Amino acid sequence: MFMAIDVGNTNVAIGVHDHSRWIARWRISTSSTRTADEWAAVISELLHLANLTTDHIDHIGISSVVPSVTTELRNMAVCHFHLDPFVVAPGVRTGIQILTDNPKEVGADRVVNALATREKYGGPAIVVDFGTATTFDVISKEGNYIGGAIAPGIVISAEALRRFTAKLHEVELVPPPKPIGKNTVEAMQSGIVLGYAAMVNGLVAAIHEQVGPCKVIGTGGLVGVVSQATKIFDYIDPDLTIDGIRFMYYLNTPKPEESLHE
Repeated sequence: MFMAIDVGNTNVAIGVHDHSRWIARWRISTSSTRTADEWAAVISELLHLANLTTDHIDHIGISSVVPSVTTELRNMAVCHFHLDPFVVAPGVRTGIQILTDNPKEVGADRVVNALATREKYGGPAIVVDFGTATTFDVISKEGNYIGGAIAPGIVISAEALRRFTAKLHEVELVPPPKPIGKNTVEAMQSGIVLGYAAMVNGLVAAIHEQVGPCKVIGTGGLVGVVSQATKIFDYIDPDLTIDGIRFMYYLNTPKPEESLHE
């Protein structure tokens, strides 16, 4: 079985694929101080919850934007799974052309999202990935990565509002009953959730003006918050990034019995 590990600044998404479908998925907090042994303990327990063990895993793919975690996960794979993991990094085959000023600075998560989008939906397309930051990535009709945008994530935006005001407190991130709030909680939910959705709508519209109509795919751990307040998405795909890791793994280590599209 294939295990994909997507390390973000806030969360780590883990999935196990049996070469036909994802049979287990988890999302845990990112910890830059966790050691390889600790990662092994956490992931082994998650596997146990799905009636799996480390022996069931024969391939591991990692995409990470946190270098210290990447190092510990590499060590975990070697020491505890006895596998040489595939890590998305400069120099690996991506399967797509990255048409930016400096392709090496494009984050691993954005590259695997672009590959997964091309394989699953085709171009042209916009991927909106809601995490610590919200990224907008644009794939051309030829399937190339042509650039995008980066915005503060909805959670850190809400946290900044709370931290830098004297009387505003944390609120649940759900849409309010109506845009005009009748109390402070509703007013904050309107500004944060509906306002954030309006930002997404506006930026997608601006990209459409530049490149023309294209599909819009939402993904990431916080996509469920924003998707309640907008109809901009053609597809909601929580597995997009881990699918991209799997696709890229097989581009770099092809197996006769396993194709890219399995």
